[in-house]
Amino acid sequence: MKKYVLFFGLALLVFACGQKNESNAGDAQATANPSPAPANDKGYGEITNVTLNDPLDQGMIQKGKAIYEMKCAACHKLTGARVVGPSWEGVTERRKPEWIMNMITNVDVMLEKDPEAQKLLEECLTRMPNQNVSIGDARDILEFMLSNDQAK
Repeated sequence: MKKYVLFFGLALLVFACGQKNESNAGDAQATANPSPAPANDKGYGEITNVTLNDPLDQGMIQKGKAIYEMKCAACHKLTGARVVGPSWEGVTERRKPEWIMNMITNVDVMLEKDPEAQKLLEECLTRMPNQNVSIGDARDILEFMLSNDQAK
């Protein structure tokens, strides 16, 4: 048990110290195909509108993948497997892009106010740490998530 607590604490420390990078959101139009969500299906935060790229931006995907590997991979897997946090498989089909980006950039408020985020916390029993991800980096992560879901 002590090893698990030590490993988890160390993982949080390592991932919480990541650096910020700004990046530009894409310009092209696309549509998301989310499943039913709460009344406020965009979540709580600065992100109120996201324009998706069609086709996906490969540069953003690579940046998003690098951020995923540095800050997210310890808790979130790209397949259906759940580790600490929920799997990312199919997340872009279940959630609106705005909700995903608000969860990444405004996790504390989302866990306090958003019913879907609260359900995930109840399910996973571990609070997602605030990784201080910039809006630009969150947009790159979203592009990577979209790429992951399209590849399946």
